[in-house]
Amino acid sequence: MNEHLPRARSIEPGAEARAFLAANPDIEAAQLVLTDACGVGRGKNIAREELDALYATGRNVAGSILGLDVTGEDVEGTGLVWEVGDADQCCRPVPGSLTRAPWLTRPTAQVLGSLYELDGSPARADPRHVLARVVERLQQRGYTAVIAVELEFYLLNRGADGSVQPAAGLLSHARSQRIDAYGLGRLDDMSPFFDDLYAATRAQGLPVRTLMSEYAPGQFEITLEHRDDALRAVDEAILFKRAVRGIAARHGCVACFMAKPFAERAGSGMHLHASLTDEQGCNLFASDDPAGTPALRHAIGGLKATLADGMAVFAPNANSYRRFRALSYAPVAATWGVNNRSVSLRIPAGPPSSRHVEHRVAGADANPYLVAALVLAGVLKGIEERIDPGPPVQGNGYAQATQGELPTQWHAAIERAAQSAFVAAALGPDFLKVFLAIKRQESEKFGALVTNRDYEWYLDTV
Repeated sequence: MNEHLPRARSIEPGAEARAFLAANPDIEAAQLVLTDACGVGRGKNIAREELDALYATGRNVAGSILGLDVTGEDVEGTGLVWEVGDADQCCRPVPGSLTRAPWLTRPTAQVLGSLYELDGSPARADPRHVLARVVERLQQRGYTAVIAVELEFYLLNRGADGSVQPAAGLLSHARSQRIDAYGLGRLDDMSPFFDDLYAATRAQGLPVRTLMSEYAPGQFEITLEHRDDALRAVDEAILFKRAVRGIAARHGCVACFMAKPFAERAGSGMHLHASLTDEQGCNLFASDDPAGTPALRHAIGGLKATLADGMAVFAPNANSYRRFRALSYAPVAATWGVNNRSVSLRIPAGPPSSRHVEHRVAGADANPYLVAALVLAGVLKGIEERIDPGPPVQGNGYAQATQGELPTQWHAAIERAAQSAFVAAALGPDFLKVFLAIKRQESEKFGALVTNRDYEWYLDTV
């Protein structure tokens, strides 16, 4: 039996571990999971007997693990490695995140962690603290962020030669190359995976809701419920991604959150749905007008004004930029509209009480903590500065896109972020230094690779 504890910050920390272990006497180990700047989960396995100490005093780990690049290599430019002697920082568990990891064969729990300096101050390279600071800024102004994370992903099979292709049906064992958006047959064919995934997420207390087949063979989308606790909503997205990967592996599949795994197929996005409530819990964006209140339009104005500066966060990898193509369900310009999926910032249709903005720019490969931080900071900027977003796009937003509004190359996006006062304020200058050092190193390494395309184009032609 697994009892998922509510995310009550008032619970004495050690009580969570004791209650969990009492309810799960078979648990032998726990995975301690930290999310680094790239959005990669890193950590270690600890024995059951070590959980009490983790909750009582934390667990020291090398602070440099938050400054690794996406390949796992140190980035000296972060200032987290030899400059500080690869010093330890203290990992403390995130309250309410201790759950079972049902996909592992050994009875194992998992718990999210967050890093702190040894003096108790938040570690500068921890992306969870970045979002916490933005949430605190909102709260100081009497606002509560209500967000939901919506993720697209592929289920793939890997061949012996390393190639990947859409996963064969788990019941039919057939491999379809047909686009079958909203197809129920495809969901039925993969039902052993989805049944296990829903069971695992229920055991973890994750608010997993609607499932659909997306616009490519092997591509799916699952929504998570809105939360009025932004940190909790993103923690749940992190746990959800781990569950998808773990359950997929049990079924012989690879769960892929790359932005663009196939050149000819749809990319995978991370759509962030956001609104604000006031101190009475009323939605500031609620209106009979499908375009929402002036506050919602100012929020969209802030998001439009900061979109280009934030592209290095929304599209953090070389592969990310392959997703932005016209008529692809991925936005290509800073546009907004009502009930329109061809724009970057969409106000979905729905009852007046549900008015919110759907930020459609980030790829599924982005770090959810950082995406949420920039989106909420952009919303706040727009409201405080009363930024006018201009008229909404009607009809085909791709046909009305202004070329050059957004950085379309990885290096350009990184340098745009480096010059942005908004990004520095939203992420914090110390974190931005770490992030830029990592992405510059990755960009240099990726650009130095000699690929098969080099040989195809240049081997015997130049």
